[in-house]
Amino acid sequence: MQFKDYYETLGVEPGAGEAELKTAYRRLARKFHPDVSKEPGAEERFKAVNEAYEALRDPARRKAYDQLRARGYRPGDEVRAPPGGFGGGGQGPADFEDIFAGGGPQGSFSDFFETLFRRQQGARGPGAPGQVPSRGDTRARLVVPLDVAYRGDTMRVSLDRRTLDVRVPAGVRTGQVIRLAGQGTQGGDLLLEVAYAAHPDFEVDGRNVIHTLPLAPWDAALGATVAVPTLGGAVELKIAPGSEAGRKLRLRGRGLPTGAGGGVEGDQIVELEIQAPVPRTDAQRDAYRALREAFPSVE
Repeated sequence: MQFKDYYETLGVEPGAGEAELKTAYRRLARKFHPDVSKEPGAEERFKAVNEAYEALRDPARRKAYDQLRARGYRPGDEVRAPPGGFGGGGQGPADFEDIFAGGGPQGSFSDFFETLFRRQQGARGPGAPGQVPSRGDTRARLVVPLDVAYRGDTMRVSLDRRTLDVRVPAGVRTGQVIRLAGQGTQGGDLLLEVAYAAHPDFEVDGRNVIHTLPLAPWDAALGATVAVPTLGGAVELKIAPGSEAGRKLRLRGRGLPTGAGGGVEGDQIVELEIQAPVPRTDAQRDAYRALREAFPSVE
């Protein structure tokens, strides 16, 4: 398998912090999203960006990847597993433990990613952490896009050189286990533990979905009605005059559904982020000068 430089893919330095990684991911994911981008190769770039962020956003996986990178590999180099494989027992990193089925929102991860972050048998069972699965059961991690978790769908995943169709119910929760009877090794069951895929527009807090809304200074100062993306489609949101950065607005019922358990659906929390556009013309620079004169001090 060939080495991939995930930092280069995201355009960040190896020492980049969590916030910088997230910002880079969101910018590139929006740029290359297949639904909106017209650039050649956008879908492949989108997959690569998702793969890189999935590898680096988790501290344990990032540490394991950094250990491999420190061995001097560069993009395109052939990576050879150390004695005992990447799962420990040899000279390689001991943290290559996670197993991923399916991959990111637009398809499977690369062979490089899946080989580094997988193991054949999990040490935990289908219920609470610490339980041991019955003999022959195979445990894997199923990375589910948020829109699939919202509406439910069938995902086609690749695992152990097999292709499986997995029905994901609406409202599935991170940590929930989907059992596929008889699909494990030695005739056991396949236990798929759900994890949410990273999304360029949303974060998840329980059943609530959090969205950071970029807002022009004049819309925050004067008030406006703006379109806000939600998992169920765009809605209009009224911004009150005098709104400040960091203010949080709630869209009730626009979070993740509860699924079969019933109860109240989650909400979407919209956090305002005021962004000043970069002036690119003389007229725009003049407008900024006028603002500076009108507001001689900023409190």
